[in-house]
Amino acid sequence: MNYIFYFLIVISIIAGAINGKLSDVVNAILSGAELSVKVAFSLIGIMAFWLGMMKIAEKCGLISFIAKIIKPVTKKLFDEIPEDSPAIGDIAMSISANAFGLTNAATPIGIKAMEELQKHNIDKKSASNAMCVFLAMNTAGFQIIPATVIAVLIGVGYKNPTEIIAPTLFVTALTFIFAVFLAKVFQKFWKPQINGGAE
Repeated sequence: MNYIFYFLIVISIIAGAINGKLSDVVNAILSGAELSVKVAFSLIGIMAFWLGMMKIAEKCGLISFIAKIIKPVTKKLFDEIPEDSPAIGDIAMSISANAFGLTNAATPIGIKAMEELQKHNIDKKSASNAMCVFLAMNTAGFQIIPATVIAVLIGVGYKNPTEIIAPTLFVTALTFIFAVFLAKVFQKFWKPQINGGAE
């Protein structure tokens, strides 16, 4: 990522010099840096509020309640994992935490879920189908409340930041479903390998 930003900055400076707009490029860099600092500081209070709200949801049992509701779905998606495996509950908790923007809590839960899935993995050197599905679900990033995006919009002075909730819900739900679908489809083409032989 650092190389990409470095490349973009260098290209911008070269293009500005060629077109006689180098001063505009320098001014844009300086004003952008100033704005980024202002936004970063404005996010402190907003993020503290949203993370506090999500923490309350976690402590009062709302996240656990939702995890119990979606647990039957996770059982279907991860049918190769025993129903009594702790991984099923961890996966449900991770999805619920991510959905409510509680990413700080979702990360350790997700790591724990991966560790549990690894216990059921046949080939310890490669990711299992269940691990790939779980990774696809987390990468899709389904969110009901995009707390971070709302905080950024407020930080830059956007008048109606909550209007992002509906489109974010639609897009992340679509990508979530599509990611799971592709992961399940690709399972049929790639089978676990043990000692060079297909299982």
